[in-house]
Amino acid sequence: MSDTTDMPRPRDGILDIAAYVPGKSGGSGQGKVHKLSSNESPLGPSPAAMQAYAACAQDLAMYPDGGSGAVREALAETYGINPANIVCGAGSDELLQLLASGYLQPGDEAIHTEHGFLVYLIVIRANGATPVVVAESDLTADIDAILGAVTPRTRMVFLANPNNPTGTYVSFDEVKRLHAGLPADCLLVLDAAYAEYVRRNDYEAGLELVSTSKNVVMTRTFSKAYGLAGLRLGWAYCPANVADVLNRIRGPFNVAMPAIAAGAAAIRDAGHLAKAVEHNDIWLPKVTAAVEAMGLKVTPSVGNFVLVHFPSDGSKTAAEADGFLASNNVIVRRMDAYGLPGALRVSIGDEAGCGAFIDALQSFMAD
Repeated sequence: MSDTTDMPRPRDGILDIAAYVPGKSGGSGQGKVHKLSSNESPLGPSPAAMQAYAACAQDLAMYPDGGSGAVREALAETYGINPANIVCGAGSDELLQLLASGYLQPGDEAIHTEHGFLVYLIVIRANGATPVVVAESDLTADIDAILGAVTPRTRMVFLANPNNPTGTYVSFDEVKRLHAGLPADCLLVLDAAYAEYVRRNDYEAGLELVSTSKNVVMTRTFSKAYGLAGLRLGWAYCPANVADVLNRIRGPFNVAMPAIAAGAAAIRDAGHLAKAVEHNDIWLPKVTAAVEAMGLKVTPSVGNFVLVHFPSDGSKTAAEADGFLASNNVIVRRMDAYGLPGALRVSIGDEAGCGAFIDALQSFMAD
């Protein structure tokens, strides 16, 4: 670390944190760019959400509702839960940060799996706690390994279910087994950012477990299936004791007025959400089958993206593929930061984007 004696010194460990790098947006070729690097919805937001967003323009001089009441009421109606147990944030990222700030401190440990969402590591270290990284089994969270890593200092376990970037998930029975094995003073954080896309009978996002526990939180986002990534809106369903903590430390107006209005409208437009999920149901298997037909391995995914694996040497590596795709205006996500340098994560885009990716990858593999 560079000398900081002539400037304010950050807390120990802050400068050891690798900053989060989002997916790329621009291509190097000419013409339309197909951005498949950030798992955004190819259908965009609900028309009702866009209309609600636009209607806020005349009121921008006013502060928003500090409790995000319209979103919480819409969520409560949709899921049959108590709005008092819902806390909204500027994306689920902020809620993960708030949870870490509220429950972690130096000397504590927090567990996440080896290919879990990068934000977990950031928020753990930002609060002076020690990250404990647990190996996965076949790119899937290993519940026995997580329970085996629990110590008297463990205060939090982060479980992305489904996981980003692998697209894998664990069943509700396994999640319940994990919870049963944790001490009462350890908070289980179920990050269900991609829950809307999952079509598996043995999956449950976390509503039931939160409703019957004091140490489980489920976080969700409007950035994926609802197509509102640009507004930064997320929500957490919490036991009353956890909601109280988050409401004490969050910013008093942490969600902007247009995000509240658009989010409430998006929740109530069930038809648009159904279209987004149906599009994914069609194109996820199509993209998977096309890539596998080229001789490449794809990790089975229940999200709106696929993890494609490439040879570790030669001219067909993930790095070479990424460069070739970018030169053809298909932007995907390198996985080096996730410990998967031989893989690329590819979002399920619109029909044109999926077709452009398949065509470009076929050209790369045939070259």
